[in-house]
Amino acid sequence: MSTIRVVWGTASGPTEMASYDAALAEANVHNYNLVAVSSVVPADAEVEAVGTAPDLGPAGERLTVVEARATRVGPGRATAGLGWTTGPGPGLFYEVADETDPDDVAERVTAGLEAGRDLREWTFTDEQVETASVEADPGTYATAVVLAVYGESEPIC
Repeated sequence: MSTIRVVWGTASGPTEMASYDAALAEANVHNYNLVAVSSVVPADAEVEAVGTAPDLGPAGERLTVVEARATRVGPGRATAGLGWTTGPGPGLFYEVADETDPDDVAERVTAGLEAGRDLREWTFTDEQVETASVEADPGTYATAVVLAVYGESEPIC
């Protein structure tokens, strides 16, 4: 399996969808059809925090992701967090999205990863958390996203 890249972005816009699209653009995954999966890291995958995705293939293709997404109308804050824990075998992602501060979101991600580890008899040796947070001005929407992007895009049909 190829690398799973963790990317993130924040943006504001006049509508909920416009702010979401702009946040995806900041992470460079806005030109793909995102397909969400649950939060298991395959044993042979490497997870790498990159911030902004490289070119992952032609526009319009399918891209498999685990996504943390928070959108808020202003005033207020939108925060998304994604954490992962890996080892020599399979690993886990855990996502939290809320209208709270980044430290609270990061703590909740860490607690979720711990709970997920407790459910499995796997070996975990590494853990990392990334958050994205944005203030929404009055009358605008703001979105924060953190995504784990599995490999490269694939044809959708």
